[in-house]
Amino acid sequence: MLKPGRVRALACAIATAAVSFAVVVLGGAQPAQAATTFTSTAVNQNGGNCANLPNNSTANGTQLTQSACNGAGSQNFTFTPVSGTTDQFTVATSAAGRCVDVNGASTADNATIIQWSCHSGTNQRVRLVPVTVAGTDKTFNLQPVHSGKCVVPSAGSPNAGVGLVQLPCSSATSRVWRLPNYTSGGGNPTTPPEKTVRVYWLKPSDVAYDQRWPDGIANVMREAQRYYRQELGKTFTLNTTVVEVVNGDHVKSWYENTPNGSDRYWWSVFNMQEELRRKLSLRAPDTRWINVGLISAEGPGAGGGGGGGWVILCQHDADGAAGVNGPMNRWYGGMVHELGHAFGLPDSASTDGTPMSASFYSYPNTHFSQAQKTQILNGPYGSFLS
Repeated sequence: MLKPGRVRALACAIATAAVSFAVVVLGGAQPAQAATTFTSTAVNQNGGNCANLPNNSTANGTQLTQSACNGAGSQNFTFTPVSGTTDQFTVATSAAGRCVDVNGASTADNATIIQWSCHSGTNQRVRLVPVTVAGTDKTFNLQPVHSGKCVVPSAGSPNAGVGLVQLPCSSATSRVWRLPNYTSGGGNPTTPPEKTVRVYWLKPSDVAYDQRWPDGIANVMREAQRYYRQELGKTFTLNTTVVEVVNGDHVKSWYENTPNGSDRYWWSVFNMQEELRRKLSLRAPDTRWINVGLISAEGPGAGGGGGGGWVILCQHDADGAAGVNGPMNRWYGGMVHELGHAFGLPDSASTDGTPMSASFYSYPNTHFSQAQKTQILNGPYGSFLS
């Protein structure tokens, strides 16, 4: 969130970069909306080997490996949507009818991927995380729900015979699996509908996954959505999976300390925005979506802001949304304020009771003026409201 006295208008003039590598985005909404049961092999994109149940074993505790693809039953797995969720599957070994499992429900790196009698534990649930890889399709991270890590051949090896383990997610091809028989039920599995608000949490590679962050950010966005309807009589649309979690290419300190412009205040959020634009082929401004990005990185004196269809915020806003940085009204009001900039509003010249001034700190006791309402509705993103 921008600090009082900072210029809050955000100039976005970074050239769009070509996508030439895997893009890791958790929570792509479309496959979950129309998820169906399917049976498929899982082909690792590093060495081209298939996930495999050695010797068609029926024993609990057998570690899965990768081996040369041969179409055998030991290399077929049945993915079944978990009832009541939008993005989770159980994965059964077709040969033994047992479930793919993280041994002992461990959250540690290198915990083995095994088969075990099926139960309802989250260590037997996997998110299919869409990953865009040039020249192919139906590619995903396989992410155990309980740990937020990724299924990967040990040490990222491309070699046949290597056991499968869990390690932190990244854009490395060793973390990416192609599911040739994946069935989404229709629609583009990675691109949300246009004229919606897309929300991202960029998690640096050395920051642990914690569900409180995407859940909290989603709750802040829903409250802002409610407020805009209260004030304008119409509001913006969020996607079914509100927050797309993007696994960052760099450690936290890289985003904080890599210069991006003359003012250190913007480094973390500008570095985030560049990565989001590069990975997701976003624009600034972007007539397709309003884009809201939060990063778990900050650095000395860092902040964020909004403008031109974007909101870019740093760690204290992400932490606030997760409920670990003070009263929630502070973060609700802050998001309303920054979305106002994204919709085209400037800061108010004084503390005037509107959320475009420091009055957003008094949320929910703050209201748009009639002039501000008119400017939003007639502005470049007014057609996004319904």
